[in-house]
Amino acid sequence: MFERKVKRNNRTLWILILLLAAVVALMILLPDETTARERETTPHPAAAEAGSEYDHVAVGDMAPDFTLPMYGGGEVTLSKLRGKVVLLNFWATWCPPCMQELSVVQKQIIDRFAGQEFVFLPVSRGDTEREIEATRKRRGFEFPMAMDRDQRVFGLYAKKGIPHNYLIDREGRIVKIELGYDPEGFAELVKIIEKTIQTK
Repeated sequence: MFERKVKRNNRTLWILILLLAAVVALMILLPDETTARERETTPHPAAAEAGSEYDHVAVGDMAPDFTLPMYGGGEVTLSKLRGKVVLLNFWATWCPPCMQELSVVQKQIIDRFAGQEFVFLPVSRGDTEREIEATRKRRGFEFPMAMDRDQRVFGLYAKKGIPHNYLIDREGRIVKIELGYDPEGFAELVKIIEKTIQTK
């Protein structure tokens, strides 16, 4: 009687362990919607190469011209920035790597190149003005931002993937494409910006 009870308890314990293992496996193999969305739109930086499956343009191409509304009013036209080096940055409010990158641009890019012929132009991809406003307040972002609500301009440059940076020289040519965010890649991008500004 006692042995039968122990065997029954052992069997129940093994069933519970197997069920728990199945649940853990499902949690690992089936990511939530946000994680899946991030994986689809934000590939690893090493996957980004000019003219790759992620881009409609390549290094050496003339940057497609566009006009977009600015958050808070006004508009920006890329061709009107000719003569300056432009870092065109596509981002979105829901994208964690974008938030990481935007949290360092004030100090590492905007302040560093202040007073030089350089423009940092972040473009929100698909966000509403209310979403941008909430993100700016929460994160303390104060720099100007353009809004690409229908992703039309993003589609001129990229097929997918954010954050997505396009460094554009004074003549309007793309000199560097950077996809994703990691501190080392970003530090390298800063060096290329500096070099591009110095080239006249």
